[in-house]
Amino acid sequence: MTDDERVFLRGISSDQYGAAEFRRMQRSSPRVVKGGWKLDASKAGYGDHGKGSIATWLVGPGDEPFHTQTLQAHFVELIPGGWNAGHGHQNEAFFYILEGKGYDIHDGVRYDWEKDDVVIVHNDSAHKHWNASQTDRALALVMKAKATWMFLGLMQQGKGGPAENGFGPREDWSRLWSPEAKGQKKIIRPSDTRWETTREGRVRVITSAARTDLRAHSVDLYQQEIAPRSRSPRHWHMADELVYVMAGRGHSLHWDVEAEIDDRYYARIATAPSRWDVAAGEILYMPPNTVHQHYSDGDEPLVLLSAQNRMFKTLGYDSTAYLEEAPEAGRPKEVARTGA
Repeated sequence: MTDDERVFLRGISSDQYGAAEFRRMQRSSPRVVKGGWKLDASKAGYGDHGKGSIATWLVGPGDEPFHTQTLQAHFVELIPGGWNAGHGHQNEAFFYILEGKGYDIHDGVRYDWEKDDVVIVHNDSAHKHWNASQTDRALALVMKAKATWMFLGLMQQGKGGPAENGFGPREDWSRLWSPEAKGQKKIIRPSDTRWETTREGRVRVITSAARTDLRAHSVDLYQQEIAPRSRSPRHWHMADELVYVMAGRGHSLHWDVEAEIDDRYYARIATAPSRWDVAAGEILYMPPNTVHQHYSDGDEPLVLLSAQNRMFKTLGYDSTAYLEEAPEAGRPKEVARTGA
């Protein structure tokens, strides 16, 4: 991506029926993202942060080399006492608060947040973010499925302004929302979730289709803690995945999967995996249809935050295949409140 353009949705083209070359390109990209680049008003479409807000781009459709457009991720940092200029967009966004304490204004309503909360910016929301501290920064990891909205033609966004001539008076945009939308939860606090020992190991589900009390429709989030020298299950799902390393260090093994199309679809799993070493503050990307397994290599637990685009489940890919169980899966079920 160049400084004078912004890629919202990436095209997929081929001079033959298959798209094997595009898939090879996606799989050949480095799968660990370290750091990123700063967004500011000098780059097209990024002038909404203002002097009190700093954004660092991590993953998105404009990546070279290309990773994914099912999910995007970036950091937003609010300087002490700072705020962003505010804007609106049709897509949802999920802010995991990594540091600090502050509040948002969404459509004129205030929502207070602090470390380890998740703030849901609902679709069609005019919103601004404030840092409540005069001495410490606030930092959030922002995850969204923006390209899904763009593909559907839902692309009204920006700071707004009066409509051009030829349009009538203002109408209530929210008349098009689901009837229950305004009563659903917008801030997810640690006390709203619980840690459980499941087939995935020790996890805390944050958003999912089962959480109908949340105003969240596009991204499924869960946190995972892998004990020192332990591992996750070896598992396989169709959705691609962004995993932010919150603490610890480790590595991830990925077995690519190819389709063999005969009398029906057959999966052929690579006999040898690729290895990707990760540490706190980095993002790990898993391409679609990849068998994978995470390992904790240090003396501290490896803590991961996983994001998947829920659209895969809507399209019928709602299962996870477990090829090897996590060590914790055979133990008695343990349920503990976060922080217990």
